[in-house]
Amino acid sequence: MQTIGFKSSHRDLSALLAGVAVTAGCAGAAFALLDLASPVRGPLTLFFLVAAPAAACAYWLRGLDPWAHALASVSAGVVVDLLVAQAMLALRVWSVRGGVAAVAVLSAAALLPALARRLRHRAPSRRA
Repeated sequence: MQTIGFKSSHRDLSALLAGVAVTAGCAGAAFALLDLASPVRGPLTLFFLVAAPAAACAYWLRGLDPWAHALASVSAGVVVDLLVAQAMLALRVWSVRGGVAAVAVLSAAALLPALARRLRHRAPSRRA
């Protein structure tokens, strides 16, 4: 009888962890934006507030070794959060929902051009 073996590669594990991180971040943003009461609301929202801008900044910080890349991305995420909080407090419009929404919009604004550029370079040319 032959057993079926699964070969787990580093790429598969990275994709799985990225999927889990995106799911956790989206759940945290949903909990905060919908004002849902849950014991995991705080940790998941905090994860979103750090991970979303860090992931958006990670593409623009290519060329660094992995540890420096991770540290610079997380630091950039924290800086974005602090700048959003400072701007909202200075304008006297602070709210949790507004802060999460502002971080989400800024992260999307930084990530979408990077994704578009990446897709444009991967698209096969249609030259005959």
